[in-house]
Amino acid sequence: MNRNFLTLHVADSYAMLKGVSSPTRLDILRLLHAKGPMNVNEISAALSLPQSTVATSVQALEEAELIDTKTVKAKKGHQKICSARYDEIIIRFDDAAELPRDETIEVSMPIGLYTSCDVQTPCGLCSSEGVIGLLDVPNFFLDPNRMQAGLLWFGRGYVEYKFPNNAKILNEEISAVEFSMELSSEVPGTNTNWPSDIMLWVNNVDVGTWTSPGDYGDKRGVYTPRWWKLEGSQYGKLKTWTISQNGTFIDGIKISDVKLADLDIDNHHSIRMRIGIAEQAKRPGGINIFGRGFGNYDQDIVMRLYRSNNS
Repeated sequence: MNRNFLTLHVADSYAMLKGVSSPTRLDILRLLHAKGPMNVNEISAALSLPQSTVATSVQALEEAELIDTKTVKAKKGHQKICSARYDEIIIRFDDAAELPRDETIEVSMPIGLYTSCDVQTPCGLCSSEGVIGLLDVPNFFLDPNRMQAGLLWFGRGYVEYKFPNNAKILNEEISAVEFSMELSSEVPGTNTNWPSDIMLWVNNVDVGTWTSPGDYGDKRGVYTPRWWKLEGSQYGKLKTWTISQNGTFIDGIKISDVKLADLDIDNHHSIRMRIGIAEQAKRPGGINIFGRGFGNYDQDIVMRLYRSNNS
């Protein structure tokens, strides 16, 4: 029987640690692990808790990505079914993380500085000041003003960025490459139950896919400007792909066997990262990419190169 494990490092897992900081949330996790998927009413009855308390705790666990939820039809309206994602959660306080942050070469790339693109509607770009060009017109992805973009979205296709291979310039070996960005699905309006298979390619190699649960518009993003309508995409999930000598990981969870050596990074002066929705995607729910001035994380797309101990 396969078991799912999660290792949290206190230095960079605050959101998930917050998710397990409440006795009620821990009771819910234990219950879901023991009993399997349950709805809010069932959890409320099993734990003798008010439904409002359970609903608030479920939302916190969902935001921390410690449970999976799906909305299904019920006799009256809809109900949310909750299930535990992990069988065991390990919290590490030591400094033995595989990829120490002080051994990195970091480059931030504004989301509008892609070097090539091929997108399909619905699509659009905007800066913190307003919409760039016209919505749902793919040609505007070539507008020079795209460099100011803080949010972009499209249904299918990709945007590709060319990062400098500073490790080659410095003549240093690396043990891993990492890309971090804030993402969500894309649907006209918003829908938290709108799964989308978002794929990452590095140097034309498909390294792995993250399935975004939905398009989030239930509340304004921390950095999303006031002029952006509440009915639009507000924020996403901060996701990190790490390709090391042991495979490819998303937020520390292994998702493919693609290794660093497969990317042929040492032989190129640039590293090409492509993000988007593949034509063969089973759940082509579109993509939002949030940059500075939008969403819950005021950051660009970040690439980190981890120095090898042999350098």
